[in-house]
Amino acid sequence: MKNFEIAFIFSDIADMLEIKGENFFKVRAYRKAAHVIGNLPADIQDIMKQAPLEEIEGIGRALSEKIQEILKTGTCRFYEELKKEFPRGLVEMLRIPGLGAKKIKVIYDTLRISSIDELEQAAKSHQLRVLPGMGVKTEETILKGIKMFKGEAGKTLLSTGLVVAEDMVAMLKTMTEIQNIEITGSLRRRKELIGDIDILASSDQPEDVIQGFLRLPRVNEVLAKGSTKASVRLDLGIQVDLRVVEPRSFHCALQYFTGSKDHNTKLRSIARKKGFKLNEYCIYEEQSGKAFYPDSEKKLYHYLEIPYIIPELREDRGEIEAAMEGRLPRVLEWEDIRGDLHVHTDWSDGISSIEAMADAAKALGYEYIAITDHSKSLKVARGLDEKRLKEQIDIIKKLNKEIEGIRILTGIEVDILSNEIMDFDDDILKELDVVVASIHTGFKQDRDKLTRRIISACENPHVDIIAHPTGRMLGKRDPYDIDLDLILKAAAETHTILEINSSPDRLDLNDIMANRAKEMGVKISIDTDAHEKEGLKDMRYGVWNARRAWLEKDDVLNTLPLDKLLKELSAR
Repeated sequence: MKNFEIAFIFSDIADMLEIKGENFFKVRAYRKAAHVIGNLPADIQDIMKQAPLEEIEGIGRALSEKIQEILKTGTCRFYEELKKEFPRGLVEMLRIPGLGAKKIKVIYDTLRISSIDELEQAAKSHQLRVLPGMGVKTEETILKGIKMFKGEAGKTLLSTGLVVAEDMVAMLKTMTEIQNIEITGSLRRRKELIGDIDILASSDQPEDVIQGFLRLPRVNEVLAKGSTKASVRLDLGIQVDLRVVEPRSFHCALQYFTGSKDHNTKLRSIARKKGFKLNEYCIYEEQSGKAFYPDSEKKLYHYLEIPYIIPELREDRGEIEAAMEGRLPRVLEWEDIRGDLHVHTDWSDGISSIEAMADAAKALGYEYIAITDHSKSLKVARGLDEKRLKEQIDIIKKLNKEIEGIRILTGIEVDILSNEIMDFDDDILKELDVVVASIHTGFKQDRDKLTRRIISACENPHVDIIAHPTGRMLGKRDPYDIDLDLILKAAAETHTILEINSSPDRLDLNDIMANRAKEMGVKISIDTDAHEKEGLKDMRYGVWNARRAWLEKDDVLNTLPLDKLLKELSAR
């Protein structure tokens, strides 16, 4: 039983409790526990050998007992009893953007609808608009959400896919028959949502490797089987495809199966112009038929007189032309990041203390971390009022005298209210090192109003960063209906920084919009929005997103050393 499996069970419990109408804090406890467990730095069973589970932030005695029961039996009685109370389809409905637990309960109690297909039919026949608390607009939003859900059905978050794939690769690496093995496909290109997991191996005994793959403990169903390739469905419902090639073909195959399809098509076209054929097995000269088997991807590209192109850029967005003309970006590296400018603590809706977040940031090698808890209007997140914020500022100043090796910056994630006003007055915002502004309410306002709210924040001289600018939640919520071109223009004119939120279910701005921001001269801050210390490690997802956006070190605010960062923020 792996960490993410326990996290999945706790997340499922939280969903069902929410539909049931249980106490908000109970629901939140399970959600937080799911997030904490999913982000643990080691296997939870190994952690248990070193210390009691209750020592993990967010895990109390009751949750600890359930974790131990899950580890012993694969499930827990509380979870199984909850599942009996609800048709499974109700939990699936929570994945529909714009449809929350309260509405699902009303729909189920009134119409006994218990599946997404039934819900879609009811919406199309206008049965939902007459229900309490709904209407024509809600019905249209649900239909739009169902369309979005079905478009992403079968898609998996990059973070989930990576954990599963790395687990599979680790098990396969124990096979002595395998010489090389790598994750390929969209997962290797670090796309935000992936379909199947693709794995490539090399071996002189491909049939033995395939048989070993089919015997792995996670395999729930064999979808296809051949002598050099196989497809399976895992117990979590994710499809994994394994292909085995002979060792000399490994690097050609690695390039080919990493993709993308459009990138490969253009690469093969260039190869033909140079008198070569390129396939998944080798490069060969068309006239002589002589085959070449490069021993690295870099040599494959160089053989075609093209500088190496990293997997994240292989989307046919001009990367091949840029490489041939010497214009490839020196993309951002993880080591370039000097700090995190958007994190939460137990002062609002986070789990970890200020000290714990600072210590974790220091362990990552950061120079600074900004504490940006929620502001007062977001009561559901225990947002700070002026009094509590001033208390926090004083504590941070004191901690900076006690903790060496990292600077804790004072900050706030201030709400941009529906009337375009900031949730705090300027006289307190100007006291902070970092001000992050964002929208958390009023998502359904019209395009002009939502756009104006964000522009008004850009125009405020004390706002430094616009957090998760489009508000999307992958697979859960569409972006706000905003004019992003106008917002980018305003950000460029006011020198406001836009965020790539590294939370794997946000990655907002996305890679295309972040690239457009770069072209318009808008700086980016890559932040985690972490609510507990392990969440700081989500920074890697934001960095990958930035690499896909062609961002370089100078495009990113939090690559600056502390003194230059403070100077840059002060200049705002």
